[in-house]
Amino acid sequence: MNLSQRAAHLAHDHQFLGADHDDNARRTLWVVVLTVVMMTVEIVAGYLTGSMALLADGLHMATHAGALGIAAAAYGFARRNAGNTRFSFGTGKVGDLAGFASAIILGLVALGIAGESLVRLLQPTRVAFGEATLIAVVGLLVNILSAWLLGGGHGHHAHAHGHPHDHEHHEHHEHHGHHQAHGDNNLRSAYVHVLADALTSVLAIAALLAGRYLGWVWLDPVMGIVGALVIARWSYALIKSSAAVLLDASDERVAAQIRASVEGPGDASIVDLHVWQVGPDARAAIVSVVAQASLSVEALRGRLAVLPGLSHLTLELRSV
Repeated sequence: MNLSQRAAHLAHDHQFLGADHDDNARRTLWVVVLTVVMMTVEIVAGYLTGSMALLADGLHMATHAGALGIAAAAYGFARRNAGNTRFSFGTGKVGDLAGFASAIILGLVALGIAGESLVRLLQPTRVAFGEATLIAVVGLLVNILSAWLLGGGHGHHAHAHGHPHDHEHHEHHEHHGHHQAHGDNNLRSAYVHVLADALTSVLAIAALLAGRYLGWVWLDPVMGIVGALVIARWSYALIKSSAAVLLDASDERVAAQIRASVEGPGDASIVDLHVWQVGPDARAAIVSVVAQASLSVEALRGRLAVLPGLSHLTLELRSV
């Protein structure tokens, strides 16, 4: 086998999309359709009945429809550009970028809800309890259906695949293996938006019933503030997790497994190690090792081949 043939044999792609990418994309698109339909119904009903409660909730839902639309678009972009060589490690992190953007929108929604609730707490307004309760119940049912659609994509296993590549001192390869999905931040962001809508619906129903039958009008804005705080907390958690992926934060769990596998036998020491996420189910690593002359790159590769989720590996071996 000549040099060009060997190079062709060792060539590989960098497609690190999640194993459930296409399924999650379809689920998200269905939720976008449901959200847009419900949003349209609320806005039209608000204009026809003169209910500000319906109109406001419809406009609020529009922000979630926009965020869910970002999630759906991200899945499509990642799939269309999966083989685009402009992206050094593929498009596996496009979902994290979308998740980060959606989390920002979620945080703004929380601020908006909190601000409006404070205004209504200080300046109570007339509430159409019957209309508002009915639409809140319908909205909750839509959110439950949406959560079920998105939640169905959780818990699947994924496959990392590729071809091993050997060099005299440097090695770059991808592993075969099965591993548990570490989380799709794009799907998670869509799920959190749906949960946020469901939470506001539940709190609204409780407050509206209390206002209608107990006269506790003040409970409606108080529930709004509570909901805003919970949503803000979800937003922060999502921003934190997606930002860590976008900034190539080190995956300490996988790093610890690599150190144990390489240094465990006592004949090698890692002098430089970088481990980061390149897709929902994939991790990449650059490992620089100083070892005894008798230890080969192939032997090191064998030690790391059993690690789950390590899909893209570059090894550097220096003998002493």
